Amino acid sequence: MKKKTIILLCLLMTIGIIRANNTKTIQIGTDNTSLIYRVGDNGRLYQTYLGQKLKFDSDLAYLPQLGEAYLTHGMEDYFEPAIRVLHNDGNPSLLLKYVSHESKQLQPDVTETIIRLKDDKYPVTVNMYFITYAKEDIIKTYTEIKHQEKKPVTLYNYASSLLHLNSEKYYLTEFAGDWIDEVNMTELPLAFGKKILDSKLGTRANMFCSPFFMVSLNKEAAENCGDVLFGTIGWTGNFRFTFEVDQVNQLRILSGINPYASEYLLQPNEIFRTPEFIFTYSTEGKGKASRDFHRWARKYQLKDGDKSRLTLLNNWEATYFDFNEDKLITIMDEAVKLGVDMFLLDDGWFANKYPRSSDRQGLGDWDETKDKLPNGIGKLVEEATKKGIKFGIWIEPEMVNPKSELYEKHKDWVIHLPNRDEYYFRNQMVLDLSNPKVQDYVFGVVDNLMTKYPGIAYFKWDCNSPITNIYSPYLKDKQSHLYIDHVRGFYNVLERVKQKYPDLPMMLCSGGGGRSDYEALKYFTEFWPSDNTDPVSRIFIQWGYGHFFPSKAMAAHVTSWGKQPIKFRTDVAMMCKLGFDIRINEMTDAEQEYCRNAVKNFDRLENAILDGDMYRLESPYESEHAALMYVTEKKNKAVLFAFDMHPRLATYNQPKPLKLNGLNPDKKYKIEEINLLPGTESKLSSNGKTYSGDYLMKVGIPVFSAQHIISHVIEITEM
Repeated sequence: MKKKTIILLCLLMTIGIIRANNTKTIQIGTDNTSLIYRVGDNGRLYQTYLGQKLKFDSDLAYLPQLGEAYLTHGMEDYFEPAIRVLHNDGNPSLLLKYVSHESKQLQPDVTETIIRLKDDKYPVTVNMYFITYAKEDIIKTYTEIKHQEKKPVTLYNYASSLLHLNSEKYYLTEFAGDWIDEVNMTELPLAFGKKILDSKLGTRANMFCSPFFMVSLNKEAAENCGDVLFGTIGWTGNFRFTFEVDQVNQLRILSGINPYASEYLLQPNEIFRTPEFIFTYSTEGKGKASRDFHRWARKYQLKDGDKSRLTLLNNWEATYFDFNEDKLITIMDEAVKLGVDMFLLDDGWFANKYPRSSDRQGLGDWDETKDKLPNGIGKLVEEATKKGIKFGIWIEPEMVNPKSELYEKHKDWVIHLPNRDEYYFRNQMVLDLSNPKVQDYVFGVVDNLMTKYPGIAYFKWDCNSPITNIYSPYLKDKQSHLYIDHVRGFYNVLERVKQKYPDLPMMLCSGGGGRSDYEALKYFTEFWPSDNTDPVSRIFIQWGYGHFFPSKAMAAHVTSWGKQPIKFRTDVAMMCKLGFDIRINEMTDAEQEYCRNAVKNFDRLENAILDGDMYRLESPYESEHAALMYVTEKKNKAVLFAFDMHPRLATYNQPKPLKLNGLNPDKKYKIEEINLLPGTESKLSSNGKTYSGDYLMKVGIPVFSAQHIISHVIEITEM
């Protein structure tokens, strides 16, 4: 009897332990990644693991605590907190304890997990949200903060995410630059202390520092091997990433809105939702991480990510502000001759009291300039339709020139200090999108044009100025809300546009790459990476952005920047969503024929270039060459882009073969160089030959030379 009782007690204890472990351990994961939390004996939530997926649940109990899941201020102030608040009674502390968690499937392979935390003394709750995309190995996370105190609680810090890593070494890759010099990649080791990447520009927030990063563990990031974390924030405003290595060499990564000058008075029962932090963890290097981001973006995040893109001819570099109706119609004929889908009218078409003849006036007055366009936009839409192409138009609705009717009538709509001289960035100022009336006005810019001219098929939405003169006439005594409420107002406008015009494609432009985040890209089909269209510079710029964004999200135009041959310029632009911004009639007949054939090739190979998996083969950061390829999902078609930039002759007496990637090793593939100038033949020894995928990936083919500014586009077809 005694023996049976002991056995029964042991069984009950075992069941109790299993139930306790099931309750206290929270697994968040994809097909290849595990993020694991455990409730401590003190009731607080701790992260215990982030890395390659663990196979057996029985091992989870052995994982050590890495750190608190959402570190607070006022209790154990050793490290940078994820959240810092001030209560009604002046108490600055917060201590969050686990309440509950739940998971539910949102759609096949997409799961949402919510972990609820609550302070043990004050009615403050924090809900941590995790959305996992199993096949793409992507995890989104954000928090919702709420309280039921009698008066507002002040939020000083409010991170979207806090991740803990434990490794011997850490290497951070940041993406920084300036106008026409975006996303320069720099890798540096992280040692004890803090490294911060942030923006304080309000809008056009990514002008100097892009809102994404890579952290490699143990060794510098490699393309096809090693553990690496990719992270980005979905927020079109001030952001901050904090990387803190502590005294025992553990790394904490805090990501979210930059709290600089942004204390937030949270009203009782109001929910403060942080932006989404989006990340992936790869054990197969940078290449897999990028492909996972690209697949996820096309399937779940990017507007019309599963649809085609419009090739176009833009008039900006062809005319700048100097055009009229007849000149534009002539350029439309060039678009037809080129074979693109659309003509895009850029800046300079609006305002009458202060006609838009330069960037110094007219911005904000969205009526057609009568001298330039006596028959209005309607005539241009009509002419484009007759010619069998679509019509798109440029707007910059969030901005205003001081020399404009809008400024004269509604200075109270403009962000400006009431008692100081105004400062102008690019001769303009920012409209206050925290103001609902301004939101109505900005939405009306799109809505009025679409109502009058429903044939408009595309908008290029620009944003050239950061927030200066930082004061909101609307917010009055809540100035610290400006950076947050302005961005939320921007999203309100975009949501209204999306609801009324769900099929309207738009390009996100911001003085080049001043906006490149995945929250904005829910509303835009593509973004403009840089005003720098010199093709050698663009190789580096597109290389950097391509770590996080698929090719179909990046617009690239053939222009007159640089002195490279038209083939080189076009081949570089063809790696992304192809467009032209150049006078076609000023080219030679051979160049025109080449461009027409390039457009046809792009249209024919769009499935590979815009929807295929990208493989980086030769980095321009590591040599005087660059190469990448796109491979369709079925691995039956690939397109290889290879470039000689400025190689040194002595090092290339015998060019090394380039090993390809992403092909089926058991299949045979034919190599054919395309995008050749009329009357020329390929000089590649591999042209026209058939190889196994195994050979192409293990041995490779020669594509580089010691010549300067040479490009090759190679079509690879399964036989």
